[in-house]
Amino acid sequence: MMHFLSFAGQSSLDYGIRISGEGTYNRPERKFSTHEIAGRNGELIIDEDSFKNIEITYPAFVIDDMPERVRNFMNYMASFKGYQRLENTYEPDTYRLAQFKSGVDITSSGYMNREGKFNLKFNCKPQRFLKSGEIALEFTSAGNVWNRTNFAAQPFIRVYGTGAGTVGIGDYLITISAINEYVDIDCELMDAYKGLVNCNKDVSFNADSFKIPAGVSGVNFTGNITKVEVTPRYFII
Repeated sequence: MMHFLSFAGQSSLDYGIRISGEGTYNRPERKFSTHEIAGRNGELIIDEDSFKNIEITYPAFVIDDMPERVRNFMNYMASFKGYQRLENTYEPDTYRLAQFKSGVDITSSGYMNREGKFNLKFNCKPQRFLKSGEIALEFTSAGNVWNRTNFAAQPFIRVYGTGAGTVGIGDYLITISAINEYVDIDCELMDAYKGLVNCNKDVSFNADSFKIPAGVSGVNFTGNITKVEVTPRYFII
């Protein structure tokens, strides 16, 4: 199989560039701090319940028309700022959010330097998001959601209705004072909106974050809410 990556929706194979996957299997470090306490053995560990970004490196190569293909590919890759979606064929069921680190050293070979190899480096968020977690789960009545991973997910929720109501998943509760047809709630950003309209004044949470815990959680809603769509955004490390 010819392995390749996709960045911001564009496949490297469209530029004739293939990858190998050594760096794919690296995993991020946990965030924590240690403190020495006078008179106590060992160290106190303060765990932040989160992970650091990780650098992922893909060895890449091109076997024909190297100068033109690499030039076009690098111009595409370097045109993006911030995090973009990164996928590869070694782990087809997941994707990362990654920033391309644009400095690249190329080793050329072959007739007229038509072949080349180089490393593609990315600054990645620690999560490997499951593509299955992009599927919205629809609830028109109370039900359950099953997070099969070991990590609590921060979902995207669309709430339909008019007036006021509440939405609960497990022990987490969202209270909405006003809904005009629908409101979107991004639980990672703790942000609520409808299109370009900010709705944060109408939405409150019972915790500093809203998550879908590992395992089975009940989903329910009250008031003038007619339907809830939950996009779980499950991830693994």
